[in-house]
Amino acid sequence: MKKSILLIIAIFFFNQAFAEIWLPSILSDNMVLQQKSEVTFWGWTTNTNEKITITPSWNNISVEIKAYQGKWQGKLTTPKAGGIYTITIQGHEEISIKNVLIGEVWLGSGQSNMEWTPAQGLVNAEEEIKNANYPEIRFFQVSKHIANTPQENTRGKWIVCSPETMKNFSSIAYLFGKKLHKELGIPVGLISSNWGGTPIETWIPEQMMNGNKSLQEAAKKITPRAWWPNKTELAYNAMIYPLINFNIAGVIWYQGESNRQNALSYYKSFPLLIESWRKAFGKEFPFYFVQIAPYKYDDLQGMDAAVVRDAQLQTMLTIPKTGMVVTNDIGNLENIHPINKQDVGLRLALWALAKDYGKSDLVYSGPIYKSMEIKKKKIILNFDYADNGLLQKGKVLNEFYIAGDDQKFYPAKAKVVGKTVVVSAKAVKKPVAVRFAFTNGALPNFFNKENLPASAFRTDNWEIELK
Repeated sequence: MKKSILLIIAIFFFNQAFAEIWLPSILSDNMVLQQKSEVTFWGWTTNTNEKITITPSWNNISVEIKAYQGKWQGKLTTPKAGGIYTITIQGHEEISIKNVLIGEVWLGSGQSNMEWTPAQGLVNAEEEIKNANYPEIRFFQVSKHIANTPQENTRGKWIVCSPETMKNFSSIAYLFGKKLHKELGIPVGLISSNWGGTPIETWIPEQMMNGNKSLQEAAKKITPRAWWPNKTELAYNAMIYPLINFNIAGVIWYQGESNRQNALSYYKSFPLLIESWRKAFGKEFPFYFVQIAPYKYDDLQGMDAAVVRDAQLQTMLTIPKTGMVVTNDIGNLENIHPINKQDVGLRLALWALAKDYGKSDLVYSGPIYKSMEIKKKKIILNFDYADNGLLQKGKVLNEFYIAGDDQKFYPAKAKVVGKTVVVSAKAVKKPVAVRFAFTNGALPNFFNKENLPASAFRTDNWEIELK
């Protein structure tokens, strides 16, 4: 009996000695929390049912919760942007999260063009790196890894923006965040979760793909690679799902090059990704993305990349609270990672500033095809985002093609007339359709007066056959 009591006492003190409270990596020193919102705090404890108290220094009002089977979760209401704050988590031990700011939090994701860092290649990189002293901009880098099931934690930590940290962080996310920070004058938190080469399928939860036979078959067309995942949800489980309790303002996305192999499925898979992420985060956040840049690929005149761009355009036109940045003026046919990331970050920020931060006077998009009118041998094209007029850069407006009922497209003569473009070709007597910049390597020269480039488009809905 005496030995049993001693054993129980020994076990008790052993458990106490090794008892622990811990948090996911996204809740850590230097983090930024979304302002004027409800944010979730969660974690684990070895004391299965203990009481946890969370106290933020911005109001010193404690929230008490009870762990269930070792897991706990509570919510705090954040004030307007500001800081610095400390948040204390108290149970059988105490954890203090220090140097916390309140501001705007954005998640940047996709493949290599979103992942690309200043150290890897950026216009004026040396100067950009030297000037990256922004203590109110914070970075969280999710490391590359996969999981077969959804994970509750991921590797990573919050760090303060400095020349040393910025040079190895996403250029586009940084430049986007810097523009918001300067325009709004508030802290900005940037989460980077990217993996070069990844197709969209690996970023979509498998349950969203189940039952969709066309997407499942299309996913099989992606050539497997040893250095990045292509199976459905592997990146999502490890690199997105662990973040879904963390309140964000929105997402910026740059991906699509790897889906040229199953380009036609992108019309369905891209909206599905947006839907699945919004469902997982429990929030219809804004989702702004980059239309893939022109590149030589296997065939400059091929259309697989053009189809991906068209799917991106249709996603913007049909899915609420989305916006698209066009890059056909800053691409590089010899470099799939064009180093002008400044304009990409700026153009993404224009969407956010205009749509989410009250800067409604900003023009945030280049010309987007709206409608057409056939007049004898000519087609007159109308555009949105052309209120102040249209312009061409160069003597000839290029990359317009026109077709009749035979569906054969011929290079067209195109002319800006006020807020419209008039298109014709001698070879097409009875025109019915126009395509613009609808090839892999198209480098058009068509803009609005705000110097934002027009998106590639097609007026037809004819079936496209890809090699």
